[in-house]
Amino acid sequence: MDNTIDFRKIAKQHIELEGFMAGFAKKSNAEADAAKSLEEIAKEVKACKECSLWESRANTVPGEGDSAARVVFVGEAPGADEDKCGLPFVGRSGKLLSDIIGAMGLRREDIYICNVIKCRPPGNRDPKPDEIASCIGFLKRQLDLIRPQVIVALGAHAAKTLLKTDKAIGRLRGKFHDFYFDDSLPPIKLMPTYHPSYLLRNYSQESRLKVWQDIQKVMAELALEVPEKKK
Repeated sequence: MDNTIDFRKIAKQHIELEGFMAGFAKKSNAEADAAKSLEEIAKEVKACKECSLWESRANTVPGEGDSAARVVFVGEAPGADEDKCGLPFVGRSGKLLSDIIGAMGLRREDIYICNVIKCRPPGNRDPKPDEIASCIGFLKRQLDLIRPQVIVALGAHAAKTLLKTDKAIGRLRGKFHDFYFDDSLPPIKLMPTYHPSYLLRNYSQESRLKVWQDIQKVMAELALEVPEKKK
């Protein structure tokens, strides 16, 4: 029996392990930096008075979730429930979105959720162009920091804003579109789908199926399998 120790092999394995750990540490540091930067953006949002919405808000709603999320869900604006607590997608629409995320085999902690604008428009009216223009920079910086594999635009306003189009959500949904940060970077895939509040108002088998079809395409892009139902 040969008990000779191959020191060259051990050294090679040690170098490979060091390289792996260094790469892991670098990734962890990058994620920590992104998380810290997202916190800084949240502080800027809290102090923002660029449009008149600050006068009527109870809380700003910058967003929440994983700074290294592979998928980001973007809505249009906070509602009354979100304005009260400062968190995105709570209440009935938030519960439905959580159910959708769960159907993907994910948790809210695994993804990032935010809105195009960070303050609630009075009476839950649609965001005005000047409000979007004043706030869109925050969203772009958030997406640039996270760099997700897929963006899911929830509803017409989010889809139209991100894609810079006037097409109806019914024409946009069902297929991936390219979202560009700028011409120097490759695009990120964006899937428009119906907003959870729309599903609650139009809760039919057809509307539910369309959203599930959109989400399944996102899951395929992320290589996620449909979770097995608990018996």
